[in-house]
Amino acid sequence: MTAQNVVDMLEARGVIDSGQAYDLTQDVVQNGKDILQALLDYEIFPNEDVFWSLVAEELGAEHFDLASFEPAPSVVNLIPGGMARLYGAFPVTLDGRGLHVAFTDPLNPQLVEDLRFGLDKIIVPVVARRSQVQDLIDKHYGTSAPNIDEIFGGLKDAGKNAPEVEANSAPIVKFVDLVMTQAIKERASDIHFEPFEHEFKIRYRVDGALYEMAPPPVHLATSVISRIKVMSNMNIAERRIPQDGRIMTVVNGKAVDMRVSSLPTQHGESVVLRVLDRSSIQLELTDLGMPGPLRDYIEDTIEKPNGIFIVTGPTGAGKTTTLYACLRKINTVDSKLLTAEDPVEYELDGIMQVPVNDAVGLTFARALRAFLRQDPDRIMVGEMRDKETAQIAIQASLTGHLVLSTLHTNDAAGAVTRLVDMGVEPFLVAATLEGVLAQRLLRTICKNCRAPYEPSQSILNQLNLSADDIGGKHFYTGNGCDKCGGSGYKGRKGIYELLDVTDPIRELITQKAPTLVLKQKAIELGMQTLREDGLRNIYEGETTIEEVLKYT
Repeated sequence: MTAQNVVDMLEARGVIDSGQAYDLTQDVVQNGKDILQALLDYEIFPNEDVFWSLVAEELGAEHFDLASFEPAPSVVNLIPGGMARLYGAFPVTLDGRGLHVAFTDPLNPQLVEDLRFGLDKIIVPVVARRSQVQDLIDKHYGTSAPNIDEIFGGLKDAGKNAPEVEANSAPIVKFVDLVMTQAIKERASDIHFEPFEHEFKIRYRVDGALYEMAPPPVHLATSVISRIKVMSNMNIAERRIPQDGRIMTVVNGKAVDMRVSSLPTQHGESVVLRVLDRSSIQLELTDLGMPGPLRDYIEDTIEKPNGIFIVTGPTGAGKTTTLYACLRKINTVDSKLLTAEDPVEYELDGIMQVPVNDAVGLTFARALRAFLRQDPDRIMVGEMRDKETAQIAIQASLTGHLVLSTLHTNDAAGAVTRLVDMGVEPFLVAATLEGVLAQRLLRTICKNCRAPYEPSQSILNQLNLSADDIGGKHFYTGNGCDKCGGSGYKGRKGIYELLDVTDPIRELITQKAPTLVLKQKAIELGMQTLREDGLRNIYEGETTIEEVLKYT
Protein backbone atom coordinates (compact mmCIF):
# COMPACT_ATOMS: atom_id res chain seq x y z
CA MET A 1 0.00 0.00 0.00
CA THR A 2 1.26 3.45 -0.88
CA ALA A 3 0.57 6.44 1.38
CA GLN A 4 -2.19 7.45 -1.06
CA ASN A 5 -3.75 3.96 -0.83
CA VAL A 6 -3.85 4.32 2.96
CA VAL A 7 -5.57 7.72 2.72
CA ASP A 8 -8.10 6.34 0.20
CA MET A 9 -8.73 3.29 2.40
CA LEU A 10 -9.36 5.42 5.50
CA GLU A 11 -11.75 7.67 3.58
CA ALA A 12 -13.60 4.67 2.08
CA ARG A 13 -14.01 3.17 5.57
CA GLY A 14 -15.36 6.46 6.93
CA VAL A 15 -12.46 6.92 9.36
CA ILE A 16 -11.66 10.34 7.84
CA ASP A 17 -13.73 12.82 5.82
CA SER A 18 -12.82 14.31 2.41
CA GLY A 19 -11.27 17.42 4.00
CA GLN A 20 -8.97 15.35 6.19
CA ALA A 21 -8.15 13.14 3.18
CA TYR A 22 -7.10 16.23 1.20
CA ASP A 23 -4.91 17.53 4.05
CA LEU A 24 -3.30 14.11 4.55
CA THR A 25 -2.60 13.77 0.82
CA GLN A 26 -0.86 17.16 0.88
CA ASP A 27 1.25 16.12 3.87
CA VAL A 28 2.20 12.55 2.98
CA VAL A 29 2.08 12.38 -0.83
CA GLN A 30 3.27 15.86 -1.78
CA ASN A 31 5.51 16.73 1.17
CA GLY A 32 6.79 13.22 1.93
CA LYS A 33 5.70 13.13 5.59
CA ASP A 34 5.44 9.69 7.19
CA ILE A 35 1.81 8.48 6.98
CA LEU A 36 1.71 7.09 10.53
CA GLN A 37 3.19 10.26 12.02
CA ALA A 38 0.69 12.39 10.09
CA LEU A 39 -2.25 10.31 11.36
CA LEU A 40 -1.04 10.56 14.95
CA ASP A 41 -0.44 14.33 14.57
CA TYR A 42 -4.00 14.77 13.28
CA GLU A 43 -5.18 12.64 16.25
CA ILE A 44 -7.13 10.37 13.88
CA PHE A 45 -5.95 7.33 15.86
CA PRO A 46 -5.43 7.24 19.63
CA ASN A 47 -2.34 5.03 19.19
CA GLU A 48 -0.29 3.14 16.65
CA ASP A 49 -1.88 -0.27 17.28
CA VAL A 50 -5.35 0.83 16.14
CA PHE A 51 -3.88 1.98 12.82
CA TRP A 52 -1.83 -1.19 12.22
CA SER A 53 -4.78 -3.47 13.05
CA LEU A 54 -6.81 -1.64 10.38
CA VAL A 55 -3.93 -1.96 7.87
CA ALA A 56 -3.63 -5.69 8.69
CA GLU A 57 -7.36 -6.13 8.07
CA GLU A 58 -7.09 -4.32 4.70
CA LEU A 59 -4.05 -6.38 3.64
CA GLY A 60 -5.58 -9.66 4.86
CA ALA A 61 -2.57 -10.09 7.16
CA GLU A 62 -2.23 -11.02 10.83
CA HIS A 63 -1.68 -8.26 13.39
CA PHE A 64 0.84 -9.13 16.14
CA ASP A 65 1.70 -7.53 19.44
CA LEU A 66 5.44 -8.26 19.70
CA ALA A 67 6.07 -6.39 22.97
CA SER A 68 7.01 -9.52 24.95
CA PHE A 69 7.49 -11.88 21.99
CA GLU A 70 10.31 -14.44 22.19
CA PRO A 71 11.01 -16.12 18.83
CA ALA A 72 12.40 -19.63 18.38
CA PRO A 73 16.18 -19.47 17.66
CA SER A 74 15.69 -21.77 14.65
CA VAL A 75 13.28 -19.21 13.12
CA VAL A 76 15.61 -16.25 13.85
CA ASN A 77 18.42 -18.08 12.02
CA LEU A 78 16.34 -18.26 8.84
CA ILE A 79 17.17 -14.61 8.03
CA PRO A 80 20.87 -13.56 8.06
CA GLY A 81 21.61 -10.52 10.26
CA GLY A 82 22.73 -8.29 7.40
CA MET A 83 19.58 -8.98 5.44
CA ALA A 84 17.29 -8.48 8.47
CA ARG A 85 18.85 -5.07 9.14
CA LEU A 86 18.82 -4.10 5.46
CA TYR A 87 15.11 -4.83 4.93
CA GLY A 88 13.91 -4.00 8.46
CA ALA A 89 12.56 -7.58 8.64
CA PHE A 90 12.09 -9.95 11.58
CA PRO A 91 10.92 -13.61 11.27
CA VAL A 92 8.02 -14.37 13.61
CA THR A 93 6.93 -17.95 12.86
CA LEU A 94 7.35 -20.67 10.25
CA ASP A 95 4.45 -22.92 9.18
CA GLY A 96 3.06 -24.67 6.12
CA ARG A 97 2.13 -21.35 4.50
CA GLY A 98 5.69 -19.96 4.66
CA LEU A 99 7.90 -17.74 6.80
CA HIS A 100 5.83 -15.10 8.61
CA VAL A 101 7.84 -11.86 8.70
CA ALA A 102 7.16 -8.50 10.36
CA PHE A 103 8.62 -5.41 8.65
CA THR A 104 9.48 -1.96 10.00
CA ASP A 105 7.69 -0.69 6.86
CA PRO A 106 4.72 -3.08 6.40
CA LEU A 107 3.22 -0.83 3.69
CA ASN A 108 6.02 -1.52 1.20
CA PRO A 109 5.37 -4.64 -0.94
CA GLN A 110 8.82 -4.36 -2.59
CA LEU A 111 10.49 -5.46 0.67
CA VAL A 112 8.50 -8.72 0.64
CA GLU A 113 9.56 -9.39 -2.98
CA ASP A 114 13.23 -8.58 -2.33
CA LEU A 115 13.31 -10.80 0.76
CA ARG A 116 11.63 -13.64 -1.15
CA PHE A 117 14.34 -13.35 -3.85
CA GLY A 118 17.10 -13.12 -1.27
CA LEU A 119 15.99 -16.12 0.80
CA ASP A 120 14.27 -18.16 -1.91
CA LYS A 121 11.40 -18.77 0.53
CA ILE A 122 7.69 -17.96 0.59
CA ILE A 123 7.30 -14.81 2.72
CA VAL A 124 4.02 -14.11 4.50
CA PRO A 125 4.00 -10.48 5.73
CA VAL A 126 2.51 -9.78 9.16
CA VAL A 127 1.83 -6.39 10.74
CA ALA A 128 3.20 -5.04 14.04
CA ARG A 129 4.41 -1.81 15.60
CA ARG A 130 7.52 -0.47 13.88
CA SER A 131 9.31 0.12 17.17
CA GLN A 132 8.63 -3.47 18.32
CA VAL A 133 10.02 -4.90 15.06
CA GLN A 134 13.10 -2.67 15.23
CA ASP A 135 13.71 -3.64 18.89
CA LEU A 136 13.63 -7.35 17.98
CA ILE A 137 16.04 -6.79 15.07
CA ASP A 138 18.45 -4.87 17.34
CA LYS A 139 18.18 -7.51 20.08
CA HIS A 140 18.70 -10.61 17.92
CA TYR A 141 20.83 -9.31 15.04
CA GLY A 142 22.67 -6.33 16.53
CA THR A 143 22.51 -2.74 15.33
CA SER A 144 25.47 -2.59 12.95
CA ALA A 145 24.85 -2.37 9.23
CA PRO A 146 26.00 -5.26 7.01
CA ASN A 147 29.60 -4.63 6.00
CA ILE A 148 31.31 -4.98 2.66
CA ASP A 149 33.46 -7.94 3.79
CA GLU A 150 30.37 -9.85 4.96
CA ILE A 151 28.70 -9.26 1.59
CA PHE A 152 31.85 -10.01 -0.44
CA GLY A 153 32.14 -13.33 1.42
CA GLY A 154 28.82 -14.38 -0.07
CA LEU A 155 29.83 -13.19 -3.55
CA LYS A 156 32.65 -15.72 -4.01
CA ASP A 157 30.48 -18.18 -5.90
CA ALA A 158 28.25 -15.56 -7.50
CA GLY A 159 28.53 -14.65 -11.16
CA LYS A 160 28.91 -18.24 -12.40
CA ASN A 161 25.37 -18.57 -13.73
CA ALA A 162 23.57 -16.62 -16.45
CA PRO A 163 23.06 -12.92 -15.52
CA GLU A 164 19.28 -13.44 -15.67
CA VAL A 165 19.59 -16.08 -12.92
CA GLU A 166 22.26 -14.24 -10.93
CA ALA A 167 20.26 -10.96 -10.89
CA ASN A 168 17.89 -12.44 -8.32
CA SER A 169 20.40 -14.51 -6.34
CA ALA A 170 20.73 -13.66 -2.65
CA PRO A 171 24.37 -12.40 -2.70
CA ILE A 172 23.75 -10.07 -5.66
CA VAL A 173 20.49 -8.75 -4.21
CA LYS A 174 22.22 -8.10 -0.87
CA PHE A 175 25.20 -6.42 -2.52
CA VAL A 176 23.12 -4.02 -4.65
CA ASP A 177 20.95 -3.15 -1.65
CA LEU A 178 24.07 -2.46 0.43
CA VAL A 179 25.53 -0.15 -2.23
CA MET A 180 22.27 1.81 -2.36
CA THR A 181 21.99 1.95 1.44
CA GLN A 182 25.53 3.24 1.78
CA ALA A 183 25.09 5.81 -0.99
CA ILE A 184 21.87 7.22 0.49
CA LYS A 185 23.49 7.31 3.95
CA GLU A 186 26.34 9.39 2.47
CA ARG A 187 23.76 11.77 0.87
CA ALA A 188 24.82 10.79 -2.67
CA SER A 189 23.02 12.45 -5.59
CA ASP A 190 24.23 9.85 -8.13
CA ILE A 191 25.56 6.27 -8.04
CA HIS A 192 27.81 5.16 -10.93
CA PHE A 193 28.39 1.49 -11.87
CA GLU A 194 31.28 1.40 -14.37
CA PRO A 195 32.63 -1.82 -15.94
CA PHE A 196 36.20 -1.74 -17.32
CA GLU A 197 38.34 -4.52 -18.79
CA HIS A 198 40.05 -5.49 -15.52
CA GLU A 199 37.94 -3.78 -12.85
CA PHE A 200 34.38 -2.87 -11.92
CA LYS A 201 34.17 0.60 -10.33
CA ILE A 202 31.36 1.94 -8.17
CA ARG A 203 31.40 5.67 -7.40
CA TYR A 204 29.09 8.08 -5.53
CA ARG A 205 28.66 11.77 -6.21
CA VAL A 206 28.28 13.68 -2.94
CA ASP A 207 27.92 17.48 -3.01
CA GLY A 208 29.14 17.50 -6.61
CA ALA A 209 32.36 15.48 -6.02
CA LEU A 210 32.86 11.79 -6.91
CA TYR A 211 34.07 9.24 -4.34
CA GLU A 212 34.97 5.62 -5.08
CA MET A 213 33.85 2.72 -2.88
CA ALA A 214 35.60 -0.66 -2.49
CA PRO A 215 35.34 -2.28 -5.94
CA PRO A 216 33.61 -5.68 -6.24
CA PRO A 217 35.19 -8.52 -8.30
CA VAL A 218 35.09 -7.65 -12.02
CA HIS A 219 33.25 -10.88 -12.96
CA LEU A 220 30.19 -9.64 -11.05
CA ALA A 221 29.68 -6.56 -13.25
CA THR A 222 27.10 -8.19 -15.54
CA SER A 223 25.12 -9.74 -12.66
CA VAL A 224 25.06 -6.53 -10.61
CA ILE A 225 23.98 -4.44 -13.60
CA SER A 226 21.35 -7.06 -14.51
CA ARG A 227 19.97 -6.79 -10.95
CA ILE A 228 19.64 -3.00 -11.31
CA LYS A 229 17.91 -3.47 -14.68
CA VAL A 230 15.44 -5.93 -13.11
CA MET A 231 14.69 -3.43 -10.31
CA SER A 232 14.13 -0.59 -12.80
CA ASN A 233 11.96 -2.63 -15.22
CA MET A 234 14.43 -2.43 -18.11
CA ASN A 235 14.84 -5.11 -20.78
CA ILE A 236 17.50 -7.34 -19.21
CA ALA A 237 18.28 -9.11 -22.50
CA GLU A 238 18.91 -5.88 -24.46
CA ARG A 239 22.50 -4.71 -23.99
CA ARG A 240 23.11 -2.90 -27.29
CA ILE A 241 21.14 0.32 -26.82
CA PRO A 242 20.78 2.86 -23.99
CA GLN A 243 17.75 2.38 -21.72
CA ASP A 244 15.99 4.43 -19.04
CA GLY A 245 14.10 3.21 -15.99
CA ARG A 246 13.10 4.07 -12.46
CA ILE A 247 13.54 2.41 -9.07
CA MET A 248 11.23 3.14 -6.15
CA THR A 249 12.40 1.42 -2.99
CA VAL A 250 12.83 1.89 0.76
CA VAL A 251 16.26 2.45 2.27
CA ASN A 252 16.62 2.65 6.05
CA GLY A 253 12.84 2.99 6.35
CA LYS A 254 12.79 6.00 3.97
CA ALA A 255 11.11 5.98 0.54
CA VAL A 256 13.71 6.59 -2.18
CA ASP A 257 13.08 7.34 -5.84
CA MET A 258 15.90 6.79 -8.38
CA ARG A 259 16.13 7.51 -12.10
CA VAL A 260 18.22 4.88 -13.89
CA SER A 261 20.15 5.22 -17.14
CA SER A 262 22.11 2.43 -18.88
CA LEU A 263 24.72 3.00 -21.60
CA PRO A 264 26.42 0.27 -23.68
CA THR A 265 30.24 0.57 -23.49
CA GLN A 266 33.18 -1.45 -24.75
CA HIS A 267 33.27 -3.65 -21.62
CA GLY A 268 29.57 -3.92 -20.78
CA GLU A 269 26.82 -1.56 -19.71
CA SER A 270 27.56 1.50 -17.59
CA VAL A 271 24.64 2.36 -15.29
CA VAL A 272 24.00 5.59 -13.40
CA LEU A 273 21.34 6.00 -10.72
CA ARG A 274 20.19 9.57 -10.05
CA VAL A 275 18.80 9.77 -6.51
CA LEU A 276 15.75 12.02 -6.62
CA ASP A 277 15.59 13.95 -3.37
CA ARG A 278 11.90 14.61 -2.68
CA SER A 279 12.83 17.21 -0.07
CA SER A 280 14.05 19.52 -2.88
CA ILE A 281 10.51 19.94 -4.22
CA GLN A 282 9.38 21.20 -0.84
CA LEU A 283 11.77 24.14 -1.08
CA GLU A 284 10.37 27.65 -1.21
CA LEU A 285 12.25 30.55 -2.79
CA THR A 286 13.07 31.69 0.75
CA ASP A 287 14.97 28.41 1.33
CA LEU A 288 17.41 28.85 -1.58
CA GLY A 289 19.81 31.22 0.18
CA MET A 290 19.33 34.09 -2.28
CA PRO A 291 20.04 37.69 -1.23
CA GLY A 292 16.76 39.45 -0.30
CA PRO A 293 16.61 41.90 -3.26
CA LEU A 294 17.22 39.06 -5.75
CA ARG A 295 14.43 36.93 -4.25
CA ASP A 296 12.06 39.92 -4.30
CA TYR A 297 12.83 40.51 -7.98
CA ILE A 298 12.12 36.87 -8.88
CA GLU A 299 8.87 36.85 -6.89
CA ASP A 300 7.74 40.00 -8.73
CA THR A 301 8.78 38.66 -12.14
CA ILE A 302 7.01 35.29 -11.86
CA GLU A 303 3.79 37.06 -10.87
CA LYS A 304 3.76 39.02 -14.17
CA PRO A 305 0.97 38.14 -16.62
CA ASN A 306 3.37 37.51 -19.51
CA GLY A 307 7.04 37.43 -20.45
CA ILE A 308 9.90 34.91 -20.31
CA PHE A 309 12.06 34.17 -17.28
CA ILE A 310 15.10 31.96 -17.87
CA VAL A 311 17.31 30.11 -15.37
CA THR A 312 20.70 29.19 -16.81
CA GLY A 313 23.75 27.18 -15.77
CA PRO A 314 25.45 23.82 -16.41
CA THR A 315 23.96 20.41 -15.57
CA GLY A 316 23.66 19.95 -11.81
CA ALA A 317 23.53 23.68 -11.02
CA GLY A 318 20.11 23.39 -9.33
CA LYS A 319 18.08 25.01 -12.15
CA THR A 320 15.16 22.57 -11.77
CA THR A 321 15.01 23.12 -7.99
CA THR A 322 14.83 26.90 -8.52
CA LEU A 323 12.08 26.56 -11.13
CA TYR A 324 10.08 24.19 -8.90
CA ALA A 325 10.35 26.74 -6.07
CA CYS A 326 9.01 29.37 -8.51
CA LEU A 327 6.13 27.06 -9.51
CA ARG A 328 5.24 26.43 -5.86
CA LYS A 329 5.04 30.19 -5.34
CA ILE A 330 2.64 30.79 -8.27
CA ASN A 331 0.66 27.54 -7.98
CA THR A 332 -2.67 29.00 -6.86
CA VAL A 333 -6.28 27.95 -7.42
CA ASP A 334 -6.87 30.79 -9.90
CA SER A 335 -3.90 29.91 -12.11
CA LYS A 336 -3.52 27.08 -14.64
CA LEU A 337 0.06 25.75 -14.78
CA LEU A 338 1.51 23.39 -17.40
CA THR A 339 5.04 21.96 -17.59
CA ALA A 340 6.94 20.04 -20.28
CA GLU A 341 9.88 18.15 -18.77
CA ASP A 342 12.44 15.58 -19.89
CA PRO A 343 11.75 13.60 -17.77
CA VAL A 344 9.23 14.60 -15.07
CA GLU A 345 11.44 14.12 -12.00
CA TYR A 346 8.97 15.10 -9.29
CA GLU A 347 5.19 15.29 -9.25
CA LEU A 348 3.80 18.66 -8.19
CA ASP A 349 0.25 18.79 -6.88
CA GLY A 350 -2.18 20.87 -8.94
CA ILE A 351 0.15 21.20 -11.96
CA MET A 352 -0.30 19.41 -15.28
CA GLN A 353 3.11 17.87 -16.07
CA VAL A 354 3.93 16.42 -19.48
CA PRO A 355 6.93 14.10 -20.00
CA VAL A 356 8.68 14.84 -23.29
CA ASN A 357 9.13 11.71 -25.43
CA ASP A 358 11.21 12.22 -28.59
CA ALA A 359 10.73 8.57 -29.60
CA VAL A 360 7.03 9.16 -30.33
CA GLY A 361 7.52 12.71 -31.58
CA LEU A 362 6.43 14.51 -28.39
CA THR A 363 9.17 17.14 -28.40
CA PHE A 364 9.33 20.28 -26.28
CA ALA A 365 8.11 22.28 -29.30
CA ARG A 366 5.15 19.98 -29.93
CA ALA A 367 4.16 19.94 -26.24
CA LEU A 368 4.42 23.73 -26.10
CA ARG A 369 2.24 24.13 -29.18
CA ALA A 370 -0.41 21.89 -27.58
CA PHE A 371 -0.16 23.85 -24.32
CA LEU A 372 -1.41 27.02 -26.02
CA ARG A 373 -4.72 25.23 -26.75
CA GLN A 374 -5.08 24.23 -23.06
CA ASP A 375 -5.82 27.74 -21.77
CA PRO A 376 -2.80 28.01 -19.42
CA ASP A 377 -1.72 31.06 -17.41
CA ARG A 378 1.85 29.96 -16.82
CA ILE A 379 4.03 27.48 -18.68
CA MET A 380 7.33 25.83 -17.76
CA VAL A 381 9.48 24.40 -20.56
CA GLY A 382 12.21 22.11 -19.22
CA GLU A 383 14.77 23.43 -21.71
CA MET A 384 14.91 25.61 -24.81
CA ARG A 385 16.94 23.33 -27.04
CA ASP A 386 16.21 24.64 -30.52
CA LYS A 387 14.86 27.53 -32.61
CA GLU A 388 11.36 26.02 -32.86
CA THR A 389 10.92 25.68 -29.08
CA ALA A 390 12.29 29.19 -28.47
CA GLN A 391 10.01 30.72 -31.11
CA ILE A 392 6.87 29.06 -29.71
CA ALA A 393 7.87 30.16 -26.18
CA ILE A 394 8.15 33.74 -27.46
CA GLN A 395 4.81 33.41 -29.25
CA ALA A 396 3.26 32.14 -25.98
CA SER A 397 4.69 35.14 -24.14
CA LEU A 398 3.36 37.60 -26.72
CA THR A 399 -0.13 36.09 -26.43
CA GLY A 400 -0.35 36.67 -22.69
CA HIS A 401 1.40 33.74 -20.98
CA LEU A 402 4.28 33.71 -18.52
CA VAL A 403 6.95 31.23 -19.65
CA LEU A 404 9.65 29.76 -17.36
CA SER A 405 12.53 27.81 -18.90
CA THR A 406 16.20 26.85 -18.70
CA LEU A 407 19.23 27.21 -20.96
CA HIS A 408 22.77 25.86 -20.73
CA THR A 409 25.03 28.93 -20.80
CA ASN A 410 27.93 30.10 -18.66
CA ASP A 411 26.42 33.37 -17.48
CA ALA A 412 23.20 35.38 -17.59
CA ALA A 413 24.17 37.59 -20.54
CA GLY A 414 25.13 34.49 -22.56
CA ALA A 415 21.48 33.36 -22.56
CA VAL A 416 20.48 36.37 -24.68
CA THR A 417 23.18 35.64 -27.26
CA ARG A 418 22.23 31.93 -27.28
CA LEU A 419 18.60 32.76 -28.18
CA VAL A 420 19.76 35.05 -31.01
CA ASP A 421 22.23 32.39 -32.21
CA MET A 422 19.33 29.88 -32.32
CA GLY A 423 17.72 32.11 -34.93
CA VAL A 424 15.25 34.12 -32.84
CA GLU A 425 14.88 37.73 -33.99
CA PRO A 426 16.66 40.08 -31.52
CA PHE A 427 13.65 42.45 -31.34
CA LEU A 428 11.44 39.52 -30.23
CA VAL A 429 13.94 38.56 -27.51
CA ALA A 430 14.03 42.18 -26.35
CA ALA A 431 10.22 42.39 -26.32
CA THR A 432 9.56 39.24 -24.30
CA LEU A 433 12.54 38.52 -22.02
CA GLU A 434 11.98 39.75 -18.46
CA GLY A 435 15.07 38.38 -16.73
CA VAL A 436 17.82 35.72 -16.73
CA LEU A 437 19.11 34.07 -13.56
CA ALA A 438 22.49 32.31 -13.80
CA GLN A 439 23.40 30.00 -10.93
CA ARG A 440 25.92 27.45 -9.64
CA LEU A 441 25.95 25.10 -6.65
CA LEU A 442 29.01 25.40 -4.40
CA ARG A 443 29.99 23.05 -1.60
CA THR A 444 29.64 24.62 1.84
CA ILE A 445 32.25 24.31 4.58
CA CYS A 446 31.48 21.66 7.21
CA LYS A 447 30.27 23.52 10.32
CA ASN A 448 31.90 20.91 12.58
CA CYS A 449 35.50 21.41 11.40
CA ARG A 450 35.42 24.96 10.00
CA ALA A 451 38.54 26.95 10.88
CA PRO A 452 39.97 30.34 9.84
CA TYR A 453 43.08 30.45 7.65
CA GLU A 454 45.26 32.91 5.73
CA PRO A 455 45.09 32.43 1.94
CA SER A 456 48.31 32.88 -0.03
CA GLN A 457 48.78 35.95 -2.21
CA SER A 458 48.82 33.76 -5.36
CA ILE A 459 45.30 32.49 -4.59
CA LEU A 460 44.10 36.04 -3.88
CA ASN A 461 45.60 37.08 -7.23
CA GLN A 462 43.42 34.50 -8.98
CA LEU A 463 40.41 36.27 -7.46
CA ASN A 464 41.87 39.66 -8.50
CA LEU A 465 41.93 40.71 -4.84
CA SER A 466 44.52 42.99 -3.28
CA ALA A 467 45.35 43.38 0.41
CA ASP A 468 43.27 46.58 0.39
CA ASP A 469 40.24 44.73 -1.01
CA ILE A 470 40.14 42.14 1.76
CA GLY A 471 40.81 44.60 4.62
CA GLY A 472 39.89 42.85 7.87
CA LYS A 473 37.84 40.10 6.21
CA HIS A 474 38.27 36.48 7.36
CA PHE A 475 38.68 33.34 5.27
CA TYR A 476 37.70 29.84 6.31
CA THR A 477 38.36 26.25 5.31
CA GLY A 478 37.25 22.80 6.50
CA ASN A 479 39.95 20.70 8.17
CA GLY A 480 38.04 17.44 7.58
CA CYS A 481 36.27 15.34 10.23
CA ASP A 482 34.03 12.28 10.62
CA LYS A 483 30.86 14.25 9.93
CA CYS A 484 32.02 15.35 6.46
CA GLY A 485 33.95 12.19 5.58
CA GLY A 486 37.26 14.07 5.78
CA SER A 487 36.40 16.35 2.84
CA GLY A 488 35.95 19.56 4.84
CA TYR A 489 32.65 20.18 3.04
CA LYS A 490 29.07 19.26 3.88
CA GLY A 491 26.05 20.35 1.85
CA ARG A 492 25.75 22.84 -1.00
CA LYS A 493 24.25 26.26 -1.62
CA GLY A 494 23.61 28.41 -4.66
CA ILE A 495 25.38 31.51 -5.95
CA TYR A 496 23.45 33.71 -8.35
CA GLU A 497 23.77 36.34 -11.09
CA LEU A 498 20.66 38.17 -12.25
CA LEU A 499 20.32 40.00 -15.56
CA ASP A 500 17.31 42.32 -15.22
CA VAL A 501 16.17 43.13 -18.78
CA THR A 502 15.56 46.87 -18.46
CA ASP A 503 15.17 49.35 -21.36
CA PRO A 504 18.94 50.01 -21.80
CA ILE A 505 19.50 46.22 -22.02
CA ARG A 506 16.57 45.80 -24.47
CA GLU A 507 18.15 48.46 -26.70
CA LEU A 508 21.47 46.58 -26.77
CA ILE A 509 19.69 43.27 -27.52
CA THR A 510 17.90 44.87 -30.50
CA GLN A 511 21.28 46.13 -31.73
CA LYS A 512 22.67 42.54 -31.56
CA ALA A 513 25.28 43.60 -29.00
CA PRO A 514 27.77 40.82 -28.08
CA THR A 515 27.64 39.05 -24.70
CA LEU A 516 30.53 41.04 -23.25
CA VAL A 517 28.87 44.39 -24.01
CA LEU A 518 25.57 43.19 -22.47
CA LYS A 519 27.39 41.99 -19.37
CA GLN A 520 29.34 45.25 -18.93
CA LYS A 521 26.15 47.30 -19.28
CA ALA A 522 24.33 45.09 -16.75
CA ILE A 523 27.23 45.49 -14.26
CA GLU A 524 27.04 49.27 -14.78
CA LEU A 525 23.33 49.06 -13.94
CA GLY A 526 24.06 47.17 -10.71
CA MET A 527 24.22 43.45 -11.63
CA GLN A 528 26.15 41.34 -9.13
CA THR A 529 28.17 38.68 -10.99
CA LEU A 530 28.53 35.01 -9.99
CA ARG A 531 32.10 35.77 -8.86
CA GLU A 532 30.92 38.66 -6.65
CA ASP A 533 28.18 36.53 -5.09
CA GLY A 534 30.81 33.82 -4.54
CA LEU A 535 33.01 36.34 -2.73
CA ARG A 536 30.06 37.30 -0.51
CA ASN A 537 29.74 33.63 0.49
CA ILE A 538 33.50 33.39 1.14
CA TYR A 539 33.40 36.41 3.46
CA GLU A 540 30.36 35.00 5.28
CA GLY A 541 32.32 31.79 5.95
CA GLU A 542 29.95 29.66 3.86
CA THR A 543 32.44 28.37 1.28
CA THR A 544 36.11 28.39 0.27
CA ILE A 545 38.12 30.33 -2.28
CA GLU A 546 38.84 27.07 -4.15
CA GLU A 547 35.11 26.38 -4.66
CA VAL A 548 34.45 29.88 -6.00
CA LEU A 549 37.43 29.68 -8.37
CA LYS A 550 36.26 26.27 -9.58
CA TYR A 551 32.75 27.40 -10.53
CA THR A 552 33.14 31.06 -11.58
